[in-house]
Amino acid sequence: MAKLWEAGTSGEALDKDVELFLSSLAVDSRLLQEDLECSIAHSRMLGKTGILPPEESAAITAALEAMLKEAAEGKLAVDADSEDVHSFIEAELVRRLGEAGKAVHAGRSRNDQVAVAFRLHMKRACKNTAFDVLDAIEAILSVAKNHTETLMPGYTHLQRAQPVTLAHHLLAWCAALERDYSRFIDNMNRLDESPLGSGALAGSGLPTDREYTADLLGFARPSRNTMDAVADRDACIDYASAGASLMVHLSRFCEDIALWVSTEYSFMKLTGRASTGSSIMPQKRNPDPAELIRGKAGRVFGNLQALLVMQKGLPYAYNRDLQEDKELFFEIEDTLHGSLKAFAVLVTSLVPDAARMEDALKDGYLEATDVAEFLVLKGIPFRTAYNAAKELVQICARKGKRLREIDQSDLAEAHQVFAECAVAPDLLTDYLTPTACVARRKQTGGPAPEKTRAEIARLESFIAAQRKA
Repeated sequence: MAKLWEAGTSGEALDKDVELFLSSLAVDSRLLQEDLECSIAHSRMLGKTGILPPEESAAITAALEAMLKEAAEGKLAVDADSEDVHSFIEAELVRRLGEAGKAVHAGRSRNDQVAVAFRLHMKRACKNTAFDVLDAIEAILSVAKNHTETLMPGYTHLQRAQPVTLAHHLLAWCAALERDYSRFIDNMNRLDESPLGSGALAGSGLPTDREYTADLLGFARPSRNTMDAVADRDACIDYASAGASLMVHLSRFCEDIALWVSTEYSFMKLTGRASTGSSIMPQKRNPDPAELIRGKAGRVFGNLQALLVMQKGLPYAYNRDLQEDKELFFEIEDTLHGSLKAFAVLVTSLVPDAARMEDALKDGYLEATDVAEFLVLKGIPFRTAYNAAKELVQICARKGKRLREIDQSDLAEAHQVFAECAVAPDLLTDYLTPTACVARRKQTGGPAPEKTRAEIARLESFIAAQRKA
């Protein structure tokens, strides 16, 4: 098959090894649908502007539409000898229409042809990934709504810190995923411009109509500068960057899950839908999806780095280096999709042990901050109240007591402010129940059940609105 860039047969033939090295068909054949759609828009424009006779434009458009239908049905086989998918499409047109098929490339270059097809694909990828994120949030909410009053320790530095609820912890994941969702939507809106008609870098001397093709393809506008249009891969980096942030979050969530289902924590178990057995130890079930999602994160980080390095030294406008962008992008896209789908199953396969989680609140003096806040409400400056609470904890630790087991002698021994405020032990211990500690935290974003229920309702409404939009 003749190359689109070949003029005549003079000169030395391209070395076969170099030809194989340059070929992008194995990767960009994934853009067959988008390239056909963009070629259809371009063909219609050629007829509308009079660059091609209407009947010739109509014939090319009809042939391209037939190819698009065949591609959707899996009936269009891309010629393995083609240099790339763009060459294949033009050659197929010539095979079907003869000389008329050679007219489709008027007013465009492979540079803007690949740029617009790839940009159309990226726009759809942003939307699809964003919807996968919404699916993951829904999966989390399906668990959280049943555990707004299920108590558990909250941790800092992997040390038990304060009582929270399982719903509150799960909603922390949702907060991160909501930001991830916005990143993909922002990128989709930012990349919403069509490079088609930019040519190699300087547009075309033919009377093309870039606004018309942009509208046909569903873009908000044509790109602002024809040189930037074929050189720009910001949208690719933005998607990869959003994907890297998403994988950071999924990896952290999966680390939580791996800890929770461990023997040492035993806060929950995983059903067989999202765990595997050991090939040698029949008693074990392993959280393999959580571990593999953690591992996949590194792949996305690496591809983001590769995309950045690939572009950093390129002069404007197009350079062949940019051929590498699609393989890196597609791998990120597939990794995000697979990870989000597996994560949704993983979350809904969790079986929390409420009694075990609440039992973990008994050790570690997780109510100590509430002792200090109790004294603050009595008019004691916080730092003094903090020191009094700390001394009370130390006394309880020495006596092997819990804070909710204190008596008047413990208060008297701990700090003078307890006597000054006439603190009654039973009043303080009632104040320190884990349920009371959580219920008091009614600030926006807090773990109080009424707040987590309201946040779950807000997220459900948000997801419904986004899907409708």
